[in-house]
Amino acid sequence: KLGSNAWANLKQKTKSKVKDIAKDLIKLYAERKSKRGFAFTPDTYLQHELEASFIYEDTPDQLKATLDVKKDMEKAIPMDRLVCGDVGFGKTEVAVRAAFKSVTDNKQVAVLVPTTILALQHYKTFRDRLKDFPCKVDYLNRFKSAAQQKETLKQLAEGKIDILVGTHRLLSKDVKFKDLGLIIVDEEQKFGVTAKERLKTMRVNVDTLTLTATPIPRTLHFSLMGARDFSVINTPPPNRYPVQTELHTMNEEVIRDAVGFEIQRGGQVFFVHNRVQNIKDMADLIMRLCPGVSVGIGHGQMNPEELENVMMKFIEGSYDVLVATTIIESGLDIPNANTIIINNAHLFGLSDLHQMRGRVGRSNKKAFCYLLTQPAYLLPADARKRLKAIEEFSDLGSGFNIALRDLDIRGAGNLLGAEQSGFIAEIGFELYHKILDEAIQELKETDFKDLFSEELKEKAAAQQYVQDCQIDTDLEILIPATYVSSTAERLFLYRELDNIEDELELMRFTDKLKDRFGKIPKPTLQLLDTIRLRKLAKDLGIEKLVLKQQLLICYFPSNGQSAYYQSPLFAGVIKFLQTPQGRDARMKDKAGRLSLVLSGVKTISESLGFLVHLQESVKQPAEQF
Repeated sequence: KLGSNAWANLKQKTKSKVKDIAKDLIKLYAERKSKRGFAFTPDTYLQHELEASFIYEDTPDQLKATLDVKKDMEKAIPMDRLVCGDVGFGKTEVAVRAAFKSVTDNKQVAVLVPTTILALQHYKTFRDRLKDFPCKVDYLNRFKSAAQQKETLKQLAEGKIDILVGTHRLLSKDVKFKDLGLIIVDEEQKFGVTAKERLKTMRVNVDTLTLTATPIPRTLHFSLMGARDFSVINTPPPNRYPVQTELHTMNEEVIRDAVGFEIQRGGQVFFVHNRVQNIKDMADLIMRLCPGVSVGIGHGQMNPEELENVMMKFIEGSYDVLVATTIIESGLDIPNANTIIINNAHLFGLSDLHQMRGRVGRSNKKAFCYLLTQPAYLLPADARKRLKAIEEFSDLGSGFNIALRDLDIRGAGNLLGAEQSGFIAEIGFELYHKILDEAIQELKETDFKDLFSEELKEKAAAQQYVQDCQIDTDLEILIPATYVSSTAERLFLYRELDNIEDELELMRFTDKLKDRFGKIPKPTLQLLDTIRLRKLAKDLGIEKLVLKQQLLICYFPSNGQSAYYQSPLFAGVIKFLQTPQGRDARMKDKAGRLSLVLSGVKTISESLGFLVHLQESVKQPAEQF
């Protein structure tokens, strides 16, 4: 309600809750930073050879992610980097290069994947990429007999295996590495809490690289907050088309047409049905609808040899349609399969749907994804939101947007405990993030100032004493509806303005505005000046600026213990008050809050002029006063 304290109280309540989470988080982060890891040597000629042998051209994002990972590995602090790249955007190649860098320094690598089939596929990818190099790759999953597993573990402990790819089996007590240097976790969201706890103990001082297309809200949030390093691969490989996504109620005609069209153009089809009990009935239905089509069945309860045989036959093209459970969800790369039909799509999570859709469209053919559900009126609200999001974000590289939407629908939860629902629904993701940043900053300056003394010194050197400056005025500063008629467009422009960092960007924004909408009206020019005013005030250590009834009040940091009050910047402000330009202003202390007050200020540009004088004066050497 406007005019009541409800909103301020909600923000305050959220901040105190967030501070508890942030405390644990900072401890964890500081602990990781204080641990000594292994500093890998810079790239060798072998590394250059491997990278040159990649048959595709690296996309700019892929190259940047690779450089980030290698830079982290060369530091003495254990790496903890999340590479978020959409399905088929080349995350595995980044992992192969990181793994090989570890091997060239005689360190072993563990590649942890969620499914047996993916373990097999990754093993083949790593083996084929590294076949010309002195590097032994092996895998561990339930397809191997007990005797074969025993032999693999023996060789691993002796250091004869350089890279081991495996499922949860890698986390077992009997798996012992001779000298582990790097852990690569593919699709972290597929691992449960116990697996992650075990991983935590394994990776205290071992470099860790996590790959995912759609991080779960908690993982994404962890990275957005800076508790983990973060790389996004956004550029799609050339000649890729978005997957056309369509939503239908369960319909035999849709199935018949989709399968018929794909087979007619020489392709293959995935049909996902996540119920082992009646998966055979689904296969019979497809055979009845499309006579002459060969159908294979694959699910996790099958005998390992049988499942492997079905998968190999499908990869080789012996089956036209593969009816499977979500076992096909992660990492399978079958370029000839370009249609996927997902039955009961409303029962899946957002990232599951996106991952399954990522199994198609991996070549230069147009791909299709059909989501079959119950009628819309029978679906719960969250399921409808999920299906709308997956349909909406069908462009290439939309995995990151899907993860953000998931964060919005589900909330972030406690990042370090088991609770999942967050405060996001009440205050919105962006404000939650702002509050979280503020809470972390306050904790760094108070409870953890010894841990972050270096960072605080750097901040003091850069004279950054406030995170942002809030401006409160009774003047008309806005983009009028008569100038930009679309509300959505105006909101978009406000958001863009809020993210502008420097004068050059602001000039570009002004030119773009003029070019699109014509001559800029006075209220909008005042708004542009407000952005300049905010930046200038922030640089001068002003936390809040009020311009009302021709009175300009500049509030200094509310935290009386802030380093600002001992800084040369504040000393410069005091000296400014003794100069001719500063004589009209007066310093005021009300309830322990220090402010600078100037009367007779009518416009934003006058306020700007005053702060420019103040800044010039502060920057002058002290002897000139």
